[in-house]
Amino acid sequence: MSGRILVIDDEQSMCDLLEEGLSRQGYEVKTVTSPTPALEQIRDHDFDAVITDVKLGEHDGIALCEQLLQQRPDVPVIVMTAFGSMESAVAAIRAGAYDFISKPIQFEQLRMSVQRAVEHRQLREEVKRLRDGTSVSRGSSGMVGESSAMRRVYQLIDRIGETDAAVLITGESGTGKELVAAELHKRSKRPGAFVALNCAAVPANLIESELFGHTRGAFTDAKLSRKGLFQEADGGTLFLDEIGELPLELQPVLLRVLQTQKVRPVGGNTEVDVNVRIIAATNRDLEQEISKGAFREDLFYRVNVVPILVPPLRSRGHDVLLLAQHFIKRLDKHVVGLSSDAARKLLEYDWPGNVRELENCIECAAILSRYDHITLADLPEKIARAQSTSLVVEGDDTSSLITLDQLERRYIMRVISAAGGNKALAARTLGLDRRTLYRKLERYSAEDASASAQPS
Repeated sequence: MSGRILVIDDEQSMCDLLEEGLSRQGYEVKTVTSPTPALEQIRDHDFDAVITDVKLGEHDGIALCEQLLQQRPDVPVIVMTAFGSMESAVAAIRAGAYDFISKPIQFEQLRMSVQRAVEHRQLREEVKRLRDGTSVSRGSSGMVGESSAMRRVYQLIDRIGETDAAVLITGESGTGKELVAAELHKRSKRPGAFVALNCAAVPANLIESELFGHTRGAFTDAKLSRKGLFQEADGGTLFLDEIGELPLELQPVLLRVLQTQKVRPVGGNTEVDVNVRIIAATNRDLEQEISKGAFREDLFYRVNVVPILVPPLRSRGHDVLLLAQHFIKRLDKHVVGLSSDAARKLLEYDWPGNVRELENCIECAAILSRYDHITLADLPEKIARAQSTSLVVEGDDTSSLITLDQLERRYIMRVISAAGGNKALAARTLGLDRRTLYRKLERYSAEDASASAQPS
């Protein structure tokens, strides 16, 4: 069900026409022919949008619009006006109407207006839900998200958290791979510490000492002996971030430590036993690095016992809003939430910098905001002006042979689903104009009706 619509028109034939057309689009439609039952309906029931005529017999549709919005300011009202009556249209907007449609009704125009109104209302409800604090974090590491992509990550964490299996976390930069690693450590119940090293941040000539420690006098400036991170993580977890940046000459040394659970400090003559779980992460394709000779295949299989892919933010849908609200609460500033326009823009942007970029965006916007909520004007310009057509759509099932028409239909429906039902965005993603997409959808609907009419 796409949403619930209340239609108000003093002509029953128009009510029936709109009910039939909107019902085909998946809406639940209620019709009334006068203001009194309309006000009763809006008082007693929840609607996502209202459509009312500007003339309701001897009643004034503009006045009704004002009354409806007094009762339910959160429900968008679309006013149907006489063709060319700009005066009525302006009056409707001043009364608080979300949109106006000229008669005679062009159904495609009405359909698009209703879709925008319903999406606007549902987005406002989502923003309100987040502002009221119903978003949840996953575990003590602060992982936030309810999307199916993140649920798959949670399921893997649940299954392997208490094991000692080595884990390789992959994903684009800024997706939160270290949070996954920290959550795995917390689930492991290992008594030792969670120790992290960014392999790209330590100079190549120092990383061996950083990992394994060194003895006094092992090299210039080594005035004291020092334990390495393996010993610091003894009994716990060592997180090797950006392991793809590890120098090639050090990789066999690391491999031997992982196999033997013994480390030899630089300059030392004796080995030290350690009990460390390894979790590694990378934004590189390590198998491609292996083919180029930049990463050892045997080390890859040692650290990649269980792989976890952290999805990019652009494929996580409304997790963007959950995360935005999470960052707003953490800032402890005057800002408490998002406007619906700002929320819509956050959903449209494709977030090449992932969660890290979103956090930076929210912090900047909260500083600039003059209100208790972040508005569209507060967002960084490149985000406020972005028109994203990039969607992540899961691959289709290739286990059976199908025709090109069937494949096209499946793909189109997947894109529409990934776009949250927004056919304008889906059309841009598919590289089609809207009319072409609508014709295809009408043909699919006719084919389905024809198939259902066939005797079984």
